[in-house]
Amino acid sequence: MELPDVQSEKDARNIYIDKVGVSDIIYPIVVLDKTNSYQNTVGKINMYVDLPKDFRGTHMSRFVEVLNAHMGKMTIQNMEIILDDMKSKLNAEVSHLEVEFDYFVMRQAPVSKISSYTPYRAKFISKKDKTFDFILEVIVPVHTLCPCSKEISDRGAHNQRAKADISVRMNKIVWIEDLIDVAENSASAPLFTLLKREDEKYVTESAYDNPKFVEDIVRDISLKLEKDERITWYNIRVTSYESIHPHNAYACHDQWKEFVK
Repeated sequence: MELPDVQSEKDARNIYIDKVGVSDIIYPIVVLDKTNSYQNTVGKINMYVDLPKDFRGTHMSRFVEVLNAHMGKMTIQNMEIILDDMKSKLNAEVSHLEVEFDYFVMRQAPVSKISSYTPYRAKFISKKDKTFDFILEVIVPVHTLCPCSKEISDRGAHNQRAKADISVRMNKIVWIEDLIDVAENSASAPLFTLLKREDEKYVTESAYDNPKFVEDIVRDISLKLEKDERITWYNIRVTSYESIHPHNAYACHDQWKEFVK
């Protein structure tokens, strides 16, 4: 007995759906690593296609079948292949694939040189219609120290953790580590998972000597990204979790590079 294909039934409501599919799939993935060639991690994955107005629904199981066929390999090139497979298997004109994951980088403490892993959050956002669009997003935790607080206080200055969210479009590969370095070098100081006392002294004093508003960090990141010819567009969001306020400080900048306008 052949089971009915309810999703393929005709729909008379005449409404096109922009995105339909599955979200928050937890799946083991492999991503490229600048130092170690590749890194195994766990992704949270969204997969969508468009749905023509005359179809009642899509076949949800086919999204996971496509994912299984590629065994979780997530590179710029491979993501375009996955998007093409989604369009083919689901008879769609547009496909979307979003992959969010933890990414780990081995960092040395500044004085003791003890190594430990620092976790970052990264995201691949891709779309395929007639052309392929890919955005790399990296969320980098950093340290900020307030210039105003330092200037007006006789003893110390308020400081706190912050995060820099950097999203880029590119014409050549930009490594996750590249954006991490840009963010950390633009803040008052980077964060470290493991610090001995001599490291803590160094980081604390370095941040005090390098006070930054969120506006400063956004502008300093922007200047660095403008010089990188691999990057065609970028968006920067910096959030500081203020230690003396019940709210956060925030700044954002979005920019297409001059040579692609």
